[in-house]
Amino acid sequence: MDNKNNKAITNQEVDFAAWYTDVVREAKLCEYSSVKGCLNYLPNGYAIWENIKSILDKKFKETGVENVYLPVLIPESLLQKEKDHIEGFAPEVALVTRGGGEDLEENLCIRPTSETLFCDIWQHMVKSYRDLPLIWNQWNSVFRWEKTTRPFLRSREFLWQEGHTLHATKEEAFERTKMMLQVYYDFVTKDLAIPIICGQKTESEKFAGAEATFTIESMMKDGKALQSGTSHFFGSGFPDAFGIKFTDAQNKLHSAYETSWGLSTRIIGALIMVHGDNSGLVLPPRIAPTQIMIIPIAQHKDGVLDTCSKVYKSLEDAHFRVKMDISDKTPGYKFSQQEVLGIPLRIEIGPKDIENKQVAITRRDNHEKIFVKMENLLDNVKEILDSMQQEMYDRALKHLNENIYPATTIEEMLEIDKKNKGFIKAMWCGDAECEQKIKEKTNGYGSRCIPFEQEQISDKCVCCGKKAKHMVLWGKSY
Repeated sequence: MDNKNNKAITNQEVDFAAWYTDVVREAKLCEYSSVKGCLNYLPNGYAIWENIKSILDKKFKETGVENVYLPVLIPESLLQKEKDHIEGFAPEVALVTRGGGEDLEENLCIRPTSETLFCDIWQHMVKSYRDLPLIWNQWNSVFRWEKTTRPFLRSREFLWQEGHTLHATKEEAFERTKMMLQVYYDFVTKDLAIPIICGQKTESEKFAGAEATFTIESMMKDGKALQSGTSHFFGSGFPDAFGIKFTDAQNKLHSAYETSWGLSTRIIGALIMVHGDNSGLVLPPRIAPTQIMIIPIAQHKDGVLDTCSKVYKSLEDAHFRVKMDISDKTPGYKFSQQEVLGIPLRIEIGPKDIENKQVAITRRDNHEKIFVKMENLLDNVKEILDSMQQEMYDRALKHLNENIYPATTIEEMLEIDKKNKGFIKAMWCGDAECEQKIKEKTNGYGSRCIPFEQEQISDKCVCCGKKAKHMVLWGKSY
């Protein structure tokens, strides 16, 4: 679609990165703060996060999750208790060394993640099998000293939820790890209309300190991957490091098993890049803060504002998220603003519509205009929104499926990279050295995951030619 409505937004086809930045700016989602690499979340952007939080929190609680909140500061000695964990996060940790005008006795880390904080409190709480399981989550911010930042995709402080659970058995912990990945899958596909590929991270790509990391990977319109949520099985590594043991019914001492899972504001970046077009955001109805914008036409004429207000009230009473623009700006300007913000439906009501007892509804995703009788408005709006949600998912799924390419050699991968954008599926022997060589030789195609749904592309590793162990999804990523 040509960008006719907002010349401030670069066309995706010209410069996708510039388009993304333009959309974030023009939709007033966030802006950089005075602290380098940190964001001010503006009302339009934070409202999306509030909806994500509301829907996801309900899904969590349906599985038995309880919310808590732990401190933002972690004593440095705590962070060092799990060796692999601190090694993985050391370059990103920010330290507080002074407080109240004095040097601190011990440095405090601004939390990059909270595994150590949870284990610190659990070591005092867990004594018996009766104290387990603990199924906790917190909605918070974390801080990581990122070198390169981009709005939502990577910032030094970002918002997320981090779930942490403790179990009596390895099997129960592993089941929870998979359960939470399924919660993310359902949420992202059904509420955000984003198709994803589920799988396990390779050994070199798993979370620092985890035994296994599972991921949901999505494809942006430019063919790059975005890790959209992860669920980690920690085993007993963290609990053992903190001396967390419990007695069973026979009074025997056992190790406990931990999981962790998180989804962050980078998913807003995915929403923008999976669905957006050259006029701005395109938000799926289920997550859109405003689902319907009513725009009066010739609002100075008798009956127009009164009719618009009645329509507004009926939609609001039916629990649609609706707004009405009665500013003195021109209808064209209002249309443009509604498009930039990605509001799913626009309802126009003017004198002729009132005369014909109808309204004009325009869909944001495909710009289709539909005339609907006022008496059927509520049913028609629901049908249109449901249709739009499904069709947005279907279009994104088609884009994903059409941009995954099989390869059996490095040369084939390079040829795909020259001609196409997207993911490559190719076989791998399981050797980390081959994994790194593939990334280096293919201009940045790193391993995204070992998909749960495996295919036998060939029987040899794409890099070394030895017997292959897995089909891996490879891609360039944000």
